[in-house]
Amino acid sequence: MGILIALLVLSVLIFFHELGHFTAARFFGVQVDVFSIGFGKRLWTKKIGKTEWSLSAIPLGGYVKMKGQDDSDPTAVSYDEDSYNTKKPWQRIIILLAGPFANFLMAFLLYLAISYIGVPKLLAYVGTVGKETPALKAGLQKEDRIIQINGKKILYWEEIGKRINETQGPLNVVLERKHKLMELTLQPKVIDDKNLFGEKITRRIIGISPMAKQTTVHYGMLEGFGYAWEETIKASTLIFKSVQKLLTGVVGADKVGGIITIMDVTAKASSAGILSLFFFTALISVNLGVLNLLPIPALDGGHIMFNLYEILRGKAPSQNAMYYMTMVGWALLLGLMMLGLYNDINRIWGTH
Repeated sequence: MGILIALLVLSVLIFFHELGHFTAARFFGVQVDVFSIGFGKRLWTKKIGKTEWSLSAIPLGGYVKMKGQDDSDPTAVSYDEDSYNTKKPWQRIIILLAGPFANFLMAFLLYLAISYIGVPKLLAYVGTVGKETPALKAGLQKEDRIIQINGKKILYWEEIGKRINETQGPLNVVLERKHKLMELTLQPKVIDDKNLFGEKITRRIIGISPMAKQTTVHYGMLEGFGYAWEETIKASTLIFKSVQKLLTGVVGADKVGGIITIMDVTAKASSAGILSLFFFTALISVNLGVLNLLPIPALDGGHIMFNLYEILRGKAPSQNAMYYMTMVGWALLLGLMMLGLYNDINRIWGTH
């Protein structure tokens, strides 16, 4: 069941991405010959107007084939009025951006739905106090609820670390203990740590861990839009940074995951409940949007690069240059897919 849900999630994300391209193309009068979910042999096809809508055998991608634009053969151009090639470069760029934009929009809508369903958050209750820590020396105890840090209100556990690390010097902490307010002053300890990408960092800690006491936060209409926007920006920034760290060698190539990892994690997220599935689906949607913007020929970002070149130089790249760069792009994509698959297989073997 989990695998079926994972396939459905991927298909929906791909559909939205291609629908973005389709909608923008039709807006500018470009004929769309094929709208396919999946690759390979077509299992189902229905022609509506001039477009063949298809479901294909390999549900691991999709494509919109516009008149005069074919990634498999960049030299197959058309100069009819309703062709992609005859549109102005800025119009083509909008058509290309529409796919990734649809992925970002999808993530935003998922986060918006999450905000209305209810976001689980840990409350700011102290669960344990570490030995020989600033918190223990200052007198913090289990079940204390932290109310303020340096005059700033604390509602949820996630805010504590942020408040500690955004200030310098000692902390003034207001807490609630057995229905009474208390005020403590403590000096955080600076430790060496690693961030999400394994880079060495320093951070300030006081030596406490949370109590398993949480609440569900339901956002109002306008608050939900704010939450969805912040989460979409946060997820986008995370993916952009991940790609940057991978390209600069900070993150090893062995960390690249393939389709097996995506399917496995999506299946696990679906079994954990609708919120987990929505959170992970939003992250994958942002991932698709970001990766498609990479300036690799054969991806949307590569085609955008070609059109920017045409705007700057006043002429398009030669057909030979387009052909060879697109072939290199396909080789890079195939290499990344094989690397991801290789890493997936290694992880599977490593668990046995």
